[in-house]
Amino acid sequence: MTDQPTPSRPPTPFSRVIGQSRFIVLLAVISVLLVAVALFLLGVIQACTGIWGAITAVSSGHFEATTLTIQFLEIVSTMLKAVVFYIIGVGLYSLFIAPLNLTVSLGVETLNDLEDKIVSVVIVILAVTFLEHFVHWDQPLETLEFGAALAVVVGALVFFQRHSHQAKTAQQEKSPDVTARAKKELFEEDTEQHAISTNELNGDGKSES
Repeated sequence: MTDQPTPSRPPTPFSRVIGQSRFIVLLAVISVLLVAVALFLLGVIQACTGIWGAITAVSSGHFEATTLTIQFLEIVSTMLKAVVFYIIGVGLYSLFIAPLNLTVSLGVETLNDLEDKIVSVVIVILAVTFLEHFVHWDQPLETLEFGAALAVVVGALVFFQRHSHQAKTAQQEKSPDVTARAKKELFEEDTEQHAISTNELNGDGKSES
């Protein structure tokens, strides 16, 4: 005998209000994207200044590779920080407002994905920061201590990243149909109330005989 799915109840007015309350995240999205734009512009200014400095140094015959390398690494660090804010902005928009093809191509479809991408870029920023100190090599002992501290931080971030990935995998294996249907109803109907059938509770999405 086949189980009949539980009929969906019409959403209450309060559940629709809760569903539409997600648009408050637009404030955070706009703010974060503006910060990203500001950082990108700052990176462009730094790049132009660095290139002009390099041209001036070469033309005057006082070329210092170490100083210019550190300056260019700072530009890379600024751009990566801008990328972090950009990913946060578009990720929050896709998760709370409306799905975007951009976030799907970036692999940001859940909050765990967003955290994973942010952690990945932060690790790269830490590596670039250490490279700046390594190239400068003014105080070797402090540089090594700084590297050891960064290694501890990176290790903790990698552990968090791995745990987040395992949690995402477990969630997808547990009830992928329920999650997909909840996202569809949220974005199309602005509702936070929906019935769950027996088949969905079994986690296989198929009817039982």
